Amino acid sequence: MTEFNFLTTHVGSMPHATLNGLTGYLQNLLDVPAWPQLPHRSFHESMYVQYSPTLPAICEDAVQEKVYFNTNADITDALEAFYTPVLSDDVENFALRPDYAHGFFAMLETLRQTDGQWAKGQVTGPISFGLTVTDQDLRASLYDDMLADAIIKNMSMNARWQIRQLKSVRPNVILFLDEPYMAAFGSAFISLSREQVVAYLDEVFDAIHAEGGVAGIHCCANTDWSVLLGTKVDILNLDAYGFIENLALYPAELRAYLDRGGNICWGIIPNNEQIFSETPLGLADRLRNGIKLIVEKAAARGVTINAEEFASRSLIAPACGLGSTSIEVADRVFEVLAETGNILKRG
Repeated sequence: MTEFNFLTTHVGSMPHATLNGLTGYLQNLLDVPAWPQLPHRSFHESMYVQYSPTLPAICEDAVQEKVYFNTNADITDALEAFYTPVLSDDVENFALRPDYAHGFFAMLETLRQTDGQWAKGQVTGPISFGLTVTDQDLRASLYDDMLADAIIKNMSMNARWQIRQLKSVRPNVILFLDEPYMAAFGSAFISLSREQVVAYLDEVFDAIHAEGGVAGIHCCANTDWSVLLGTKVDILNLDAYGFIENLALYPAELRAYLDRGGNICWGIIPNNEQIFSETPLGLADRLRNGIKLIVEKAAARGVTINAEEFASRSLIAPACGLGSTSIEVADRVFEVLAETGNILKRG
């Protein structure tokens, strides 16, 4: 079983409009550097546009800076063109494009020129993509069975491509699904069953595992954690700064997750102006107290979880992406992240 021991990483999005040495900075600072997404560089680097060019019937609206599916016409030919490389296992067809993911190719080159054990990639999860990107009539694409399957296949193939590229420069690769929309699961805003969500996510996780990658999932708000704990994911990433106590509501599911080798990436570093009122020692204590709460809540319900179990099962990260904040905030977040990681590693 892989031991993480509070390795530091990050979600992906950054506030920078240009790289200007950013990949080298991340590689030097973090235990598990992730390639930076730069939504301020171009709307093509939005998480809902970045992975879209290979999808069938996809259209770009440069004025509104979004993508949508046009299903007004017969899309049979578009579907055939999409599924041909899927069925022939042509992973290269689903490569990221340099004008949509500038940070990926820059990070790949940085990692090629440096030493290290880990790298992280990320892809937009099918739930969030399919509920955010609509057709021309503003109907969520995930509710169209043909489009939903294409979205899942697209993200699976892109994840596989990323892992192959990153494994050419690092022996160990983590690939995260970013699923912010899971915060709305169980509400009137999502008409999906638990079984559907698990099946959609597990198909992508299976693809990640097939390439020898470690599968992670990021949800930046509260959700029904039992759903995600019940998937084949290897690393659950949550906003531990704001929602760690909510994980304590699922002791049996967490115990089962740990028993099968699951890990937690604690988003304990705030990703906003709150970072200026926090200290590394204070955040390390906040995480320790949160883990203590989980242990105590579990014991009260007859479930045994030991705090020591998390010493080798934990990564730490900012609470969420940094694309919507300032460079000043991001710089402080990463400084505090590195220092907090060092404190936690010492025990």
